[in-house]
Amino acid sequence: MALFWLSDEAWAVTEPHLPKNQPGARRVDDRRVIPGILHVLKVGCRWCDCPPDYGPSITIYNRFNRWSHRGFWLKLLDALLDTGAVTKSTSIDSTYVKAQRAAFGAKGGARRKQSAARAVAGRPRSMHSPTSSAVRTR
Repeated sequence: MALFWLSDEAWAVTEPHLPKNQPGARRVDDRRVIPGILHVLKVGCRWCDCPPDYGPSITIYNRFNRWSHRGFWLKLLDALLDTGAVTKSTSIDSTYVKAQRAAFGAKGGARRKQSAARAVAGRPRSMHSPTSSAVRTR
């Protein structure tokens, strides 16, 4: 698998917008972490499945989450738009990937079979429920 790394030009545009002087332990290099975040968003894998070359997966997730809450990604996108590095139609996630038909319970999926069986048999009733036939006949 080929890893994605920021070019020198992309890093020159990105780096001035990164948070500076963050307290805490020695930070994993942002130039490693940002491509890891982009990898997860593009491929659609779980954070814990991000290749270790990008840094610890928990660090990658925490930076994405923290920076998202601070609006960092929108500011960075605006900066990249201003430089012409990307266009407004650029997409970095995997929302265009087609899911399997059965993934959401479509025809052929396990959920569809359950609901079809329930539709034929009706709702299960107990002897003690107010809607059971034994109660209605009294």
